[in-house]
Amino acid sequence: MAGRTDINGFYPLVSGFDAFGARLLLIDDAEVSIDAQYFLMKPDHAGLVFVSKLMEAADRGVRVRLLLDDIFTNVEDLDLAVVNDHPNIELRIFNPIARKGIYVFNYIGHFGLANRRMHNKALVIDNQVAIVGGRNIAEEYYQLDTSGEFLDFDMISVGPVVRQVSTEFDTYWNHKLAVPMEALYTDKDRKKLAQARTALLQEMRDSGDSIYAEAINTPLIKQLNELSLSPYIANARLLTDDPQKLLEDVSDDQQIVVNEMREALLAAEEEIIIFTPYFIPRKRGIELVKQLRSKGIRVVVITNSLATNNHIPVHSSYATYRKDLLKAGVELWEARADAAKITTDDGQSQLEHLTLHTKGILIDKKRIFVGSLNLDPRSIDINTEMGLLIDSPEMGAMLTDSALSGIPDMAYRLQLGDDNTITWHATIDGKQVMETKEPQTSGWRRFQAWFFRIAPEKQL
Repeated sequence: MAGRTDINGFYPLVSGFDAFGARLLLIDDAEVSIDAQYFLMKPDHAGLVFVSKLMEAADRGVRVRLLLDDIFTNVEDLDLAVVNDHPNIELRIFNPIARKGIYVFNYIGHFGLANRRMHNKALVIDNQVAIVGGRNIAEEYYQLDTSGEFLDFDMISVGPVVRQVSTEFDTYWNHKLAVPMEALYTDKDRKKLAQARTALLQEMRDSGDSIYAEAINTPLIKQLNELSLSPYIANARLLTDDPQKLLEDVSDDQQIVVNEMREALLAAEEEIIIFTPYFIPRKRGIELVKQLRSKGIRVVVITNSLATNNHIPVHSSYATYRKDLLKAGVELWEARADAAKITTDDGQSQLEHLTLHTKGILIDKKRIFVGSLNLDPRSIDINTEMGLLIDSPEMGAMLTDSALSGIPDMAYRLQLGDDNTITWHATIDGKQVMETKEPQTSGWRRFQAWFFRIAPEKQL
């Protein structure tokens, strides 16, 4: 690709550790600018190492802009103020909840706006390279949390499509809901900055060296660093909602990403494979599936089971659609909680629990969607989303073959019997297993799933 400016190159990041290493390596290589946009960042090892590398880049003279949605970014404001205080770093909080008073009252009192969130995720380096996908900045996305993993999917991108990602970032950065960090802390806070800076820098030192060294030395990241990784060459475009969506009533005009994906699905000719952690198809989605199946198109969906879903109310709503999906001919799979032990190359992962967090769609072995979009009312109606739609028969075939061969090892296949009851089927330790109730769950969790059916679907 040397010297070419009219084509795009892509490489998928499936492993969480590779995805973290890629981010750190690209930040290390930045020369001019870094734009980072995330729905969530935590003050854990992943967050501390990530921010440490941003600050090192800023020390080299790189201009850093960091845009974080407020709702689940649980880093203390004072620590964010320390980062923002660097002369080459500017930090903005998207749609912040008021700081004065009691948080929960501020949220409830302004629920109409506070409930609308920027769910976008992107990292852009020098306006030349981007990572777009489903991962936020926290340990569970990068195989750093030994209690469990969020199985996810990102894409490294180079070429003209990166300019589209940069434009998307600028649109959100310049929107009135993006509030400069300095507007959120007081003169009293400023007096604490020196002490907070010392404490934060110590935390970064304590978190970082071993994780950083391992993350940038995986075989894939070594290839990336040596420029020996062969990218998939493809046409692509960025799909993105307008941030104005958060200030307006829900309408088709504002559902840009999901409408574009609907058209892409309707253009399918043979096969669609959908990975979505949170799946609430509603009546419109069921009708779309029936329309696809009437044309003979194979539809495969893998989503979370009750055992793996980190949002029980979402599962409660999804469960009411399972029979309709199965009757329509969907091949429906639900992730196994123990799949973390079999998703690593050596099969010996010490992770205890897996949650599917992948937002990916494969169409006809030649089109790939990767991004932040969940197939639920919250993504479609309430939050903003983004993603890449890539046309690549070579990568599409590779990812499809990998998905179809891997799904049976990590998920239960759902089937609907003649008596209209659902059973779950899997091969575990070489044996065929059938479950007649939500597998790998306790009676208490199943009770919660039943109880949360009262939750308003439109908010899920």
